[in-house]
Amino acid sequence: MIDAKETVHQFLLQVRSGLHPERAGRFMADRVRAHQVESEAPAIVERTPQQYAEHVREMLDAYGAFTLTVDELIAEGDRVYARWTQTGRHVGPVAGHPPTGAPVTAMTSAVYRVEDGLIVEYWIQIDRQGIAAQLQAPAADH
Repeated sequence: MIDAKETVHQFLLQVRSGLHPERAGRFMADRVRAHQVESEAPAIVERTPQQYAEHVREMLDAYGAFTLTVDELIAEGDRVYARWTQTGRHVGPVAGHPPTGAPVTAMTSAVYRVEDGLIVEYWIQIDRQGIAAQLQAPAADH
């Protein structure tokens, strides 16, 4: 069995990256508690590996084949902190913004809790304001 840090690393490289969303079940428990850390409206949702794979496919529809670079990975016990940069192009509608083809970069961090080699819970923060500014910028240029 791989350790918590390697579980999260492989999950990011294989699943979150959009390369193999169908492999979510290899890294995630049957039900994962996902804490969406947003200052304006924090939420907790439960996701299955299948739902997570669909979420990744939605990102591919919105941003095309994107690159995901793991910038930092720190583990202590069953917790793994990950910070990554995801870069793609605005090729599909996002939050009411029609596609522009412009590049979009998302800075994200999350803490994952791993039990028995599977992700069971995570707390994720995405720079939503930065993404929104990038989606609005091409419209302002016209």
